[in-house]
Amino acid sequence: MNNQELKNRDLKVLWHPCTQMKDHETLPLIPIKKAHGVYLEDFDGNRYIDAISSWWVNLFGHTNAYINAKIKEQLDTLEHVILAGFTHEQVVRLSERLVTITPEGLNKCFYSDNGSSAIEVALKMSFHAHKNDGKNKSIFVSLTNSYHGETIGALSVGDVELYKDTYAPLLLKTLQTPTPRDMSIEAAQEAAFIFEELCKQKAEEISALILEPLVQGAGSMHMYHKEFLVLVRNICNRYDIHLIADEVLVGFGRTGELFACAHANITPDFLVLSKGLTGGYLALSVVLTTDEMYAKFYCDYGEYKAFLHSHSYTGNALACAAANATLDIFENENIIEKNREKASYMGEKLQRFKELANVKEVRQTGMICAVELQGYKAEERIGLKVYEYGLQNGVLLRPLGHIVYFMPPYIITNAEIDVMMDIAYEAIKSL
Repeated sequence: MNNQELKNRDLKVLWHPCTQMKDHETLPLIPIKKAHGVYLEDFDGNRYIDAISSWWVNLFGHTNAYINAKIKEQLDTLEHVILAGFTHEQVVRLSERLVTITPEGLNKCFYSDNGSSAIEVALKMSFHAHKNDGKNKSIFVSLTNSYHGETIGALSVGDVELYKDTYAPLLLKTLQTPTPRDMSIEAAQEAAFIFEELCKQKAEEISALILEPLVQGAGSMHMYHKEFLVLVRNICNRYDIHLIADEVLVGFGRTGELFACAHANITPDFLVLSKGLTGGYLALSVVLTTDEMYAKFYCDYGEYKAFLHSHSYTGNALACAAANATLDIFENENIIEKNREKASYMGEKLQRFKELANVKEVRQTGMICAVELQGYKAEERIGLKVYEYGLQNGVLLRPLGHIVYFMPPYIITNAEIDVMMDIAYEAIKSL
């Protein structure tokens, strides 16, 4: 088997996500044979540093020996069982641990399969909880420039035109409130003031505010100050509006804390987790909520208060085993402190990008770094040129339009950070 053979077979039968398939008439499709640590290796022996953690999911490297062993161990015991009317040790243990490590007061876990599905769960729970209180609050508010997934509900509360414009006739009615324009505390205060003005007018109709704490992932890696979280939490409390924190991207150590909400010391009404939950191994997501929210659905059978939502693979035993192994690594290897040290090193390396005339801004939150380019039109597809340069030089970079970003697995070494960021620097310099 070689690269070309597998590429030919692939293009006959596969339709890839977030891809204009016609691009692959000229753009190389990279067949991966195996992976280990931060490296992906193709069938011709070329290796690539996975600078984006394979769409932000991989935390502790590919084919991690410890996670591998725990999944194999579980495989010989139980692969899956229906979670309605049944349970198993892995999902119970995982839930106990998540309740302990997430913001105080989040005591109940509801599982689904992926980030978008978990957003749907949180939206439905929020609306239904108000309904059970006798209130009809059917409007959701999200931040401008936000992204929460691509199922219909999740797409509805997003605000990235590229993803949602085509499907606008299908989407739920939502409102957007401004994202803080930058990482200053003044911007956070201004945006919170505008949100409160909206609440004064529409609070009786608004079910929840949903946001990505600190970093808007697909929204060009835009970043803002933690004070905004403090302020909107207080506003939501005053106006009987739920706060949904979408930590699908920023959860599990990406920002320098285990969860981004911890920077602001707030507890949302719903915390949505996925991606890094299983260390990047298997699809799993969870919505954590409060005892108070749970109680609103607790009733006799037959009442309309029950939350009837399900996925076939809810709480999958293999995925939960991977998640428990991932939490073991966090507990045993002082990961958060190590991440802060690596983030500091990445920050130092990031500074040289400011020297380039085609760089508008660099920004960083924990182990998420972004370089924003300027002076290019959308049709130039400048990110694609950076992507191709990276592949030619052994680094997987997948820019978001004119935003080149770095979000590597936590096990990356300083030497590998050097290679990753030096190749990106040369790619941008060469444009």
